[in-house]
Amino acid sequence: LRKVTVSKPELAMLARVIYGEARGEDYKGQVAVGAVVMNRLHSPLFPHSVSEVIMEPHAFSAVADGQYWLIPDETAFKAARDAVRGSDPTHNALYYYNPDTATSKWIFTRKVLEKIGSHSFAV
Repeated sequence: LRKVTVSKPELAMLARVIYGEARGEDYKGQVAVGAVVMNRLHSPLFPHSVSEVIMEPHAFSAVADGQYWLIPDETAFKAARDAVRGSDPTHNALYYYNPDTATSKWIFTRKVLEKIGSHSFAV
């Protein structure tokens, strides 16, 4: 497990993106969304802070459509804490999408590592 320390504001940001993106998913699916954010922190392809990863333009639909600003529940915070502690049911995925609603042709070119709930997790 890769463990990273994040501040309380960063944990809240992670919980917000999890809640905005995956509140309808089971717990594993919520941890998986958080894991993608954490995996991006370790990748040279992405910014190296939680806030920069989450707020990167076009990175997360919940930020773009305002769902990010919903108040996360305790499950989203627990999923965020587990993702920060290194739990990663995605096997190091850097992207995720819902194949039923995704409109980007590019995302369908990514190699899928895992399917959890309604999301595909890919590199």
